[in-house]
Amino acid sequence: MDVCRVEDPGAFLEAASALLLEDEARHNLILGIAGTLRDHPLHYPDYGLWLAEDGSDTVGAALRTPPHNLVLARPRDDSVLEALAAAIDDELPGVVAALPEAQAFAASWAARTGATPRTNRAQGVFSLGRVEPPAAISGRLRDAGAHDRPLLLDWFRAFAEEALGESPDDKSVAHAVDHRLQAGEAGISLWEDGRTVSLAAFGNPTPNGIRIGPVYTPPEYRRHGYASALVAELSERLLAKRRFCFLFTDLANPTANRIYEQIGYRRVCEAAEITFEQG
Repeated sequence: MDVCRVEDPGAFLEAASALLLEDEARHNLILGIAGTLRDHPLHYPDYGLWLAEDGSDTVGAALRTPPHNLVLARPRDDSVLEALAAAIDDELPGVVAALPEAQAFAASWAARTGATPRTNRAQGVFSLGRVEPPAAISGRLRDAGAHDRPLLLDWFRAFAEEALGESPDDKSVAHAVDHRLQAGEAGISLWEDGRTVSLAAFGNPTPNGIRIGPVYTPPEYRRHGYASALVAELSERLLAKRRFCFLFTDLANPTANRIYEQIGYRRVCEAAEITFEQG
C-alpha cells in the first residue's frame, strides 16, 4: 500500500470518488471541502490531500485545511488508517470523521506521536431526501445580503462560541461569512418575524447533495419554532436542485437532534471530533 500527497484537488476527487460516493452522506464533509478546494482555490490557500492506494485502487483518503482538523474517509480496512497515520507529517490538532474510523486513526496517531486523543464532540451525520413540513408559524424566509453582514458576523461568532466552544478571530469569521455570501453554491438564509430571528447557512456541495450549517437562533428567540421552519423551507429549496441535504449535529443537544428528525432528517452515522493533546 502506498500513501501519496496530492497537490491537485481535482485529481484527488477523481481518484477518491469511487470510495467516497459509496456513502455520500457519510463523506459529505470531505467531498464538500475537496469540491471547494477545486472550485474556489482562494478560499483555502493552504491544504493537504492524501490518498492511500493499493495498486490501482484508492483505499483511503484524507484532507486538511489548516488550522482545522484532519478529515477522513472510511477506509477499506484499518491498516489504511495506520498507513495514513505513518505517512502524514503535519502537526495535527485533531481529526474529525465518522465512527469507527475517527477513533481508529486517533489510536494509530497516538501510538506514533505519543499524543493523547480526547473526544471533544460526539456528532450525528444526518441526511434528508424529503421534507416533512413542520407546523406553520409566523414569519418568512429571506436570503441574506451584504447589508446583513454585521448581524451575520455577530451570529456566526455567537454560534462558534456557544455550539463549538471556540473563540474565532475576526478574520476567520469574516472569511466564513463572505464566502457564503459570494460563492455561487453557498448562501445564508434568515427567518424574519417582525425582526430577524434565526439563521441557517449552506454550502460545500457534493455531487448529489449540499450541507446546511451553521444554524443559529439567539437565546431570546428560541422555543418559537423559527429554526424548524427556516431549515425546513431552506431544505425544500435546496432539494429542488439536489437529491439530498446533509447536516451535522451535536449529540449532546437532544433538542436540535429532535428538531431535525421531525422535519425528515435521518441519522446515517455517528461521528466524532477528536483532539490530540501533547503531554
